[in-house]
Amino acid sequence: MAKTSAYTAKTPGPDGRITYSSSEDLVWRDLYAQQEPNIRKWSAPEYIAGFDRLALPSDHVPQCTEISEVLGSLTGWRVEPVPALIGFSRFFAMLADRTFPAASFIRSREDFNYIKEPDIFHEIFGHTPLLTDERFANFSKAIGEAGAKLEPRDFSWLIRLYWFTIEFGLTRKGDTYKALGSGLASSPTELPYSVESPDALRRPFDVIDILRTPYRIDIHQPVYFVLDKVDDLFEAAERDLVADIRTAQSKGLFAPLYPEKQEA
Repeated sequence: MAKTSAYTAKTPGPDGRITYSSSEDLVWRDLYAQQEPNIRKWSAPEYIAGFDRLALPSDHVPQCTEISEVLGSLTGWRVEPVPALIGFSRFFAMLADRTFPAASFIRSREDFNYIKEPDIFHEIFGHTPLLTDERFANFSKAIGEAGAKLEPRDFSWLIRLYWFTIEFGLTRKGDTYKALGSGLASSPTELPYSVESPDALRRPFDVIDILRTPYRIDIHQPVYFVLDKVDDLFEAAERDLVADIRTAQSKGLFAPLYPEKQEA
C-alpha cells in the first residue's frame, strides 16, 4: 500500500463533518449518476442489497458520521476519515476495531473515470455497502485480526486476500460474472472490464494462490479471482491465515502479470 497521495486530505471539524465545495458535490453527483445503473447491471446481488440498505445521497458527498450511524445499527461498524493512504499496520488495526478508514478527498474531473488511489467515492460508494452485511463485515474484521498477529514483513502477503476479494473480487451467477469488489463498483471503466472483457484473466478462488499473486494499485487488474459462492469467502475467515501465509511464502510469489511500474 503506497504512502504518498496526489491529493490533499480534508480535515473533519469538531463535529466530525467535512466541508465539501459545490464543485466537489457535483463530482459525487455525476459519479453516482454514472455508476448507479452500472452496479445494477454488473455488480453482485450481495453488493446491490447493501447499496440499497445505505440509501446514499445522489447529489452530494455524504458525511462519514451519517454512514457510521447506519452501519452502527446494522453491523456495529463505523467510518473514520483518514489522511489519504495509511500504512498496513494502522489499516489492520482499524479493521480489527470494526472501523473502516476513509480517504476524505474526492477525485478531480481529470481522474473522473479512473483514479489510482482511493477517494471518498471509492470508500463510501464502493466499500460501505458490503459492510452493511454482517458476513462481509466479519470477514474484514478477521483480516484485521490476522494482521495484528503478523510482523510488518508479512503485511503485504495478507493484504492480497483483501485486495482480490473485498477490493476486486468477482462472483459467478450461472454463466455470468458479477463484481463483488469495492474497487470495481466505484470504477466506471474497470467494472465492465472485469466482468465482460475477454482480455481479463479470471481464476478460481483459492486462498493460497491469492496470497501468492502480486498486484499493482494503479492499473486495471490483469487477473481476478472468482467465488463460485460467497460462502467460500466467509469460510476463508475461519482459516488459520497466518499458517496460510507461511505456506504461500514457502511456495513463493507468482510472476507478475503486469509490467513493472516505470518511475518518472
